Amino acid sequence: MKLYDGGRAPNPRRVKVFLAEKGISVPTEQVDLGALGQKSAAFTAINPLQRVPALQLDDGTILTESIAICRYFELLHPEPPLFGRTPKEVAVIEMWQRRIELHLLMPVSHVFRNSHPAMKEMEVPQVPAWAEANKPRVLEFLHLLDQELKGRAFVAGDSYTVADITGLVSVDFMKPAKIAIPDNLANVKRWHTEISARPSAKA
Repeated sequence: MKLYDGGRAPNPRRVKVFLAEKGISVPTEQVDLGALGQKSAAFTAINPLQRVPALQLDDGTILTESIAICRYFELLHPEPPLFGRTPKEVAVIEMWQRRIELHLLMPVSHVFRNSHPAMKEMEVPQVPAWAEANKPRVLEFLHLLDQELKGRAFVAGDSYTVADITGLVSVDFMKPAKIAIPDNLANVKRWHTEISARPSAKA
């Protein structure tokens, strides 16, 4: 088994934080995104979409997409449960994981990819207007999340889950995208500070 990693990029980091929470160690191979290693012929043969992460199983099967990889490890190592136990927990966690992915991680990614100079060779063409269009979407969702976090410790309830992992990497990704958490979002700031203090956040 081998995990093709991409350093601090948000999607590979989701898997690494997940594995750290589970206490799982997997051999890794770094893909140099700055040198466009994901576009090399060797890596394209692994994932034709030229995206990291990718997990190669011992039988040669390739799994891509962060959440698919996390679900694979969840079934192999169900403790601690990060996707829920009961039907209701699983559904609520899935709902929030998807909401954060679609309404926070993706808009932040659009801002970064269409505005950061380092992305000029990867995002062709860069569309600065699309970056600007997504900034208010990020802030709108953060305001919604702040209201939700008023009454609970974590995104999907009383326990840390994969939804918090996606939230962590999304908010951290706001820094290189040059988007700040508004000062009045005290609940988001509290939540982010607390989950950032977990040892897994260093993954």
